[in-house]
Amino acid sequence: MQPLEETDYLNLREAAHVVEADQYGDKVLRLTDGSFLKLFRRKRLLTSAAFYPYAQRFADNAGHLQKRQIQTPVIIGVYRVAAIERDIVHYAPLPGQTIRQLFDSNETGVLKAKLGGFVALLHERGVYFRSLHLGNIVQTPTAELGLIDIADLRCQSRPLSQRLRLRNFNHLLRYENDRAWLMTDNGQAFFKAYLDHSSVVFERKTLRHQLNLPREFFQ
Repeated sequence: MQPLEETDYLNLREAAHVVEADQYGDKVLRLTDGSFLKLFRRKRLLTSAAFYPYAQRFADNAGHLQKRQIQTPVIIGVYRVAAIERDIVHYAPLPGQTIRQLFDSNETGVLKAKLGGFVALLHERGVYFRSLHLGNIVQTPTAELGLIDIADLRCQSRPLSQRLRLRNFNHLLRYENDRAWLMTDNGQAFFKAYLDHSSVVFERKTLRHQLNLPREFFQ
């Protein structure tokens, strides 16, 4: 992580568009060259972020995903701006549209199946993404799927256990609109594709009870 003087930060963000902010200030900025700055505030004095800042985690996770051949933003730099008490990651965004933005696509069945295969790929390659939801999965212009907003992610050297996969499914299904879209066909397209690409065998009864899926999921 590189120290950045406030004047250099202000020059970097000159004429930037504020994409996201809260009562504490800017959170995401789009720069004039199309790259982004994501700002992290340390919420408590005693926190793991003091030793391993979220900006650095974001950058490290991008590297872990790239090694696993998973599409994700490209890191340009990681900074600490002491004057404004922010850690910052500078990155080139992953182009495309989120799955949520594609809800009204004419090929939702194909997209759900592709998503099921992609989530299975993440799990097979040891990726556990606690912030897994349909606003953090992007379909690129080349029709590949990738991940964004990746600070809350960890990678391991072996495929995920059944327990971690079930927990990750619950993350994926926790938002009402995401769940409604995925379950319009009772989950058939998504889960069939997932199971076809998974080395871990799930009983459908287990999935139904653990994830509160409809009875029609058995059909």
